[in-house]
Amino acid sequence: MRSRSLSRRGRFPPVIRLAAVGGVIGPTAFIASWSIGAAITHDSYSSVEDAISRLAAVRADSRTVMTSGMVTFGVGLPLYAIALRRLVSGPAWVAAAATGIATLAVASAPLDNSSSMDRWHGVFATAGYISLVATPLLAARHLSRAGHGGLATMAAVAGFSSTALLCATATDGPTGLFQRLGLSATHLWVIVSAIGIAAGSLQPEAERRVRKAVSSRQS
Repeated sequence: MRSRSLSRRGRFPPVIRLAAVGGVIGPTAFIASWSIGAAITHDSYSSVEDAISRLAAVRADSRTVMTSGMVTFGVGLPLYAIALRRLVSGPAWVAAAATGIATLAVASAPLDNSSSMDRWHGVFATAGYISLVATPLLAARHLSRAGHGGLATMAAVAGFSSTALLCATATDGPTGLFQRLGLSATHLWVIVSAIGIAAGSLQPEAERRVRKAVSSRQS
């Protein structure tokens, strides 16, 4: 009886699984929007050299597509943060929510509107980068403690590689390529963890502690 009760508590409620879907839809929409936007723009845009934000600039042909992707991501990440909070303890969920909010701010401050707006755009984008890479890094230790070693390792790799690549965008290298690779590394981790929560294949950290304590008492 006790084992069955713990099993039921170990499952995420339907509303949490639904919230986790935001971590799949948001990043997928964001990646799709910059891919489609680069394909349809009539400007001399280079996905290798130019920043993603240029696709959402005031006079860009791809502004609607790119802005839609940003808004979808901006809404999806805070929903995912709700589910992440139930998966692991610690501030990782705060970083995920902050990423979504920062992305909405970026969308509200498109490039080429004014010099002051461009500066705010840079501030919001930087805040979004920092909170994005912080999400898996803050979750890694808690995931490992919850018994999700593979996802914990993926979180560390995604966080550190994304940090290096996004820092590289400040160099004279191919800004667009570094940015896309850096964002995609962490987006992929978000998608994988979100699918795990939505599918019920991941167990909350708190529930694992309860199971371990019960198992110790029974042995």
